[in-house]
Amino acid sequence: MSSTTNTSTQHTSTIGAIGTPSRRNTELALLAFAVVIPVFAYVNVGLALNDQVPAGLAAYGIGLGVMATIGHLVVRKFAPYADPLMLPLATLLNGLGLVAIWRLDQSERLQLSKTYVEASPRQLLYSAMGVALFIVVLIFLKDHRVLQRYTYISMAASLVLLMLPLVPGLGLDVFGAKIWISIAGFTIQPGEFAKIVIAVFFAGYLMVKRDALALASRRFMGLYLPRGRDLGPILVVWAMSILILVFETDLGTSLLFFGMFVIMLYVATERTSWIVFGLLMSAVGAVGVASFEIHVQQRVQAWLDPMGEWELSKTVLGHSAQSMEALWAFGSGGTLGTGLGQGNSDLIGFAANSDFILATFGEELGLAGVMAILLLYGLIVERGIRTALAARDPFGKLLAVGLSGAFGLQVFVVAGGVMGLIPLTGMTLPFVAYGGSSVIANWALIGILLRISDTARRPAPSPAPNPDAEMTQVVRP
Repeated sequence: MSSTTNTSTQHTSTIGAIGTPSRRNTELALLAFAVVIPVFAYVNVGLALNDQVPAGLAAYGIGLGVMATIGHLVVRKFAPYADPLMLPLATLLNGLGLVAIWRLDQSERLQLSKTYVEASPRQLLYSAMGVALFIVVLIFLKDHRVLQRYTYISMAASLVLLMLPLVPGLGLDVFGAKIWISIAGFTIQPGEFAKIVIAVFFAGYLMVKRDALALASRRFMGLYLPRGRDLGPILVVWAMSILILVFETDLGTSLLFFGMFVIMLYVATERTSWIVFGLLMSAVGAVGVASFEIHVQQRVQAWLDPMGEWELSKTVLGHSAQSMEALWAFGSGGTLGTGLGQGNSDLIGFAANSDFILATFGEELGLAGVMAILLLYGLIVERGIRTALAARDPFGKLLAVGLSGAFGLQVFVVAGGVMGLIPLTGMTLPFVAYGGSSVIANWALIGILLRISDTARRPAPSPAPNPDAEMTQVVRP
């Protein structure tokens, strides 16, 4: 005797892959702290300087809060799975930079200087423009892989940006460095935008050529040496960085571009030999140019003997006393600092709010404050590298590494120059120092990293249900 039972099973739901939570509420909570901390610092500076709450506190707090809120809402809408830390970190650094710039604006010594211009209102405007570009990137760049189509166009665009300061009537010579252009009364530093564009080119190029560049011809002293015919790309980039150093006397941009390419080349090929070659070629180029370029020689001399350069600046026109004055500011700050608004870093002069703004934090917040600032930068780089590791496509991995590496290198060359670890470069500290080009370009950089992060963290789509599997017949004897 046997019985047959028909059983109908209706599949009414599909189980998809479990994805990463969006973490947007976490981002919102961190953004609240990123706004409150600079507002508290702003009040602290006002009380230290004038024994009263600053009159512009409401405008400053509302402005920073509105920028952070709009940025968060755009990320929530257009990049819901993006990294939750990058936007709060960038907002916090931008806010602290605005406080430090406003604090220097209140200096009577700087107000009496003919070369100093009140910078905090402009920096707030530049920050708003940067957030606007950040929003544009997230809304219109729906997939970072689209940028791969413009690999060689990016190369041409970056070369144009780098050569603009050399155009007569357009470029400006600011204290020996030709890295600025003037358009309708506004000064722009094209190199800040070129670092993003050239990262797109490097990522697209290395994605295609990485297998050939990873091949080694022989082993020497524990290193696998690359083939001779594969040295072409690094020689071209090296030559370009040297030309920048020669014609624009811009040590920072030269080091930034060549260093970024070597980092991306190492990540693409996993060959330590490229790092060694890169360091050797960078050293040879810098020493070679410094042997005949006076501006670079002065930067190196100020690094080797800052006190001698300070004394020389009192009698010889063209020499800078700022390297020694920055070191004095760090020394007077000690471990915990003199307190916000109670330092004398304004003695550094007109560049106190730009190239040497880290000295203000070093004096008024001390070693602890400087380490906290550098930790915030380190977290942005770390989140960028984490994004590269999570990216599912090789172009996204290389682009995230390149942008994170460029950001980290810029922080290193600026902080290292101000603290005397390496020669001064003339670059600005991202988000913190006064400069429209820098803050706008770095907000765009954060936007691209968030787009890559959103793509990497987004859950895979759930599989469609199979209608043929809706009916199941079970037969039992």
